[in-house]
Formats: sequence, C-alpha cells, structure tokens
Amino acid sequence: MKTEEEKLNNPRILLVAPSLRIMGGQAVQADRLLANMRAEGWRVDLLPINPLPPKFLRFAERVKYLRTLVISFLYLVSLFRQIPHYDVIHIFSASYFSFILAPTPAILIARFFGKPTILNYRSGEAEDHFERWGRIVFPIMYLLDAIVVPSGYLVEVFAKFGFAASSIPNVVDAKTITYRKRESVQPKIIVARALEPLYNISCSIRAYQMVKEKYPRAELTVLGYGSEEEKLRAMVTKAHLGGVTFTGRVEREEIGKLYYQSDVFLNSSSIDNMPVSILEAFASGLPVVTTDAGGIPFVVEDKVNGRLAPVDDHVALVERIIELVENPSEVLRYSEQGAEEIKKYRWEVVRGQWRDLYRRTIASHTMPAVTLSSESSQR
Repeated sequence: MKTEEEKLNNPRILLVAPSLRIMGGQAVQADRLLANMRAEGWRVDLLPINPLPPKFLRFAERVKYLRTLVISFLYLVSLFRQIPHYDVIHIFSASYFSFILAPTPAILIARFFGKPTILNYRSGEAEDHFERWGRIVFPIMYLLDAIVVPSGYLVEVFAKFGFAASSIPNVVDAKTITYRKRESVQPKIIVARALEPLYNISCSIRAYQMVKEKYPRAELTVLGYGSEEEKLRAMVTKAHLGGVTFTGRVEREEIGKLYYQSDVFLNSSSIDNMPVSILEAFASGLPVVTTDAGGIPFVVEDKVNGRLAPVDDHVALVERIIELVENPSEVLRYSEQGAEEIKKYRWEVVRGQWRDLYRRTIASHTMPAVTLSSESSQR
C-alpha cells in the first residue's frame, strides 16, 4: 500500500483522452503530455476513449451505431479495470453529447473507487454547452476535485456558471516544427483546422478567392479532414479556384514541413478556445491572420503578434492578408513576436504547473471509495 507522501511525490497518473486514432486537439495534447511526462520519468498511462476493438470485432467500426455500442462497452470495461490502480485521474473533455459519452463515465467510476479527478475541459463551445445542457452536466461536474482549462477565456466562462477553473496552457511540440523568420511573404496561405462547421473553413475559401483575384499566383493549402470536406471541395470546384490543395489527414511529423513551406496562416473559426494550430504557426514563424472567436484574443493580440478580424468576415481577413503581403516590416514583427509568445507554451514552462495541480488535487481529495456494507448488501 502506497503512503500518502508517495502518492504526492510520485503519483500514478491516468490520462483519459482520445488516442491519435482521432486526429484532433484533445488527442494531440494528450499525446504530448504523455510523451513529455514519460520522458521525465513520471508514472503516467493513457486510457483511450476510442479503444481499438479486437480483431473479431473490427467489422463493427464500419457500422455506425454498432461502432458506438462496441467502443463504448470496451471503454467502460477499461475504466473499471484501470482506474483502481492510479492515484489521480486526468480526464479530457469536449462538449455536448461527447461530454456524456466520454468524461461522464470516467468521472462516475473514479468517484466509485474514491479516486481524485481532474477535468481538463478544452472546448470553445463551453458557454453554449452549459446554457443548453447545464441541468445534465452540472451535477456531474460537482463531483470533480479540480477543473483545468487551457485559456483564460474558459476560466471566465466557467466562472460565469459558478465553477472555479484554473488555466494551464497547451503544450507545443517544437521538435516537429522548424522556425523560419519571415521578413516578407507571398500569398501562400495555409489553413490547418478540422474541416468541421464550427471552424468555418468556407470563410477562408471565400477570402482566398478574393486574394487570388489580386494575386494570381496565390496558393492555398487546406490541411486536415472532417465532415465538410466534400462540401468545401465542391465550393472550390464551382468557383474554378486554382492553386488549392486539400491534404487530407497529415501525420504530426509532416505538419511542420507544410508550415515551413507556407507564408501566411489563416484561421476563420466561428467558435474557438486556444487553437494549437495557431501556437504551431507562431513556432514556425508564420504571421497569423485569424478571426477573434472565443479565446483567440487571449493568444493573438491584434497588431502585436498577429491580426484579428470579426467572425465570418472574409473581406476583413483579405484586407489583413494584403497588408502582410505589401508591408514586410509588419511581417517581420509578427514573426518575431509570435516566436516570443510561444515560449509560454513550452513543456519546460508548464510541467511545474501540472505537477503542482496533481499534488494539490491528491492532497485535498477526501472522497472515500464507495463500498457496500454487509447490511446494505443484504437488502
């Protein structure tokens, strides 16, 4: 049996999060935390919310509802098997039905076994989620020992609904990204977000169409995949837009090369929190042009380390891209200031914040495991 001091100084940590089979922000951050913690000798493991079914059940992944049923069952079994062996349970979370499907079972099972729990909430949709789903999710959140978010923006959203959250920034993996100081740029634009409605990639394509009219040699690289890919490809075809490349899924080690080859990072999301892709753009020296959705102004300061525009305003985005192309001095300033900003998101900076959070959570946890007395078991 471990002593309380051993738990505080060398805890066993279980990350409950998507694996990289789902290429998204949660999976990437979980993978980076796992790698960095293990490199320093921390005792940490990942329990994926999307476990790979055994071979005899792989066929279920091709059947929509059966896939959900099989993966959910395997996930629940894994939670019951693994949670008892860890000192703190670190649970990643998004919004809406995903919150019910993934974090909620982990929170309830961790409570059953009397384990300290940290909810790592990462969705820019938090405010709408709480307004619509509050009566369902709030009782679950009251069971938590700590809530941590990646931005001051989400700290404010949680406070609005009566929850105290602390902020620990996302981690940027500089090993896969090469910094290139831009002293001038061509309209070689990269968009690096999931092709989903909340990221409003169609706004970026409308902006690119106007840029292409002014600069015929302009290029656009759309990195990633998602539910709107077919719609976006059709939009490009209908507009007869040349110079557009849809990369599909790109592995992490290849993303840095695409940043290096580009000159302007464009983001047109309608809902957002702290996009890792913007941090990666800073790390690569790319000047950033983005909408001011959600928590983005907590990362990008207009005319200091990038340019902000109103949500869904492709004309404003175009104006800012043209300013960069025609004003090299601005490009250099944003490239240098972005590189300075990214220092806050290095593992060397945030690791102490995570260690302190784990220690505080374990030390303050008082919830015993749920046990059945002989009296209650006879009822």
